[in-house]
Amino acid sequence: MQQIFSFLFKNSYRLLFLLLLVLSLGLTIQSHSYHKSKVISSANFLTGGIYQKVNNINEYFNLKSQNDELAFENARLKALLFNTKDSTKLPEIDTIKGVKKTDVIISKVIHNSYSRHENYLTIQNGSKDGIKQDMGVINSAGIIGIVDDVSPGYATVISILNVKSQINAKLKKSNHFGSLVWNGKSTGFVQLIDVPRLAGVRKGDTIVTGGQSHIFPENIGIGTIEKVYIEEETNYYVIDVKLFNDMTNLGYVYVIKNKDREEIIQLESKIKKDE
Repeated sequence: MQQIFSFLFKNSYRLLFLLLLVLSLGLTIQSHSYHKSKVISSANFLTGGIYQKVNNINEYFNLKSQNDELAFENARLKALLFNTKDSTKLPEIDTIKGVKKTDVIISKVIHNSYSRHENYLTIQNGSKDGIKQDMGVINSAGIIGIVDDVSPGYATVISILNVKSQINAKLKKSNHFGSLVWNGKSTGFVQLIDVPRLAGVRKGDTIVTGGQSHIFPENIGIGTIEKVYIEEETNYYVIDVKLFNDMTNLGYVYVIKNKDREEIIQLESKIKKDE
């Protein structure tokens, strides 16, 4: 305490000067509107900058929760979308095959291979979340692959960039179907084969999942036509399809659970046995 009094006594003139200076500045600002507006503007600039920095920091640390919320909202919207009528044609009575009872399970890719001929993904959900073999996997851009194997907490997915992958697909503007395969060359393109020459195809046409698939709902996006060839042996089209998805950069995905699949397969297998 004695040291404080000693400091105040030794610096009394300086402290008195500073006090008078602050009082005079305060009186000047209060009595002149121009000076007052400048001070307020400067204070707002400083506090606004601080608030902006704090907000940026908070947003950075909240990115994960915001991404999770967006992913769950997308999943909810996908579920609503799959329960609507076919948007590429207007059926009057029936709904799209395999869509009405489709559920959507949200997951995230934790491993992704794309540099081999047989590529797979691993997602962080499994049988405890309702995921089973042969379920379709998509994201907001289009199809990703098909569930291959499942453990309680994880699942592996056969990527569409797999030479063994084969998925029913069609031209969006018509009902001409083919098989979607991959030739093992480019990560940005797959091939649609066995498309009849009667189909009118041209560059830029959209390719979507077909109605003959027991795995994917009809009309899920795949990509657009880049090049068209004719297979000499079969006389069918071979189409290079530029994927909507960047298969080298995948995050959240949606696993499609089709409750009608097993019933359809059992019915069709019974018909084959009768034949």
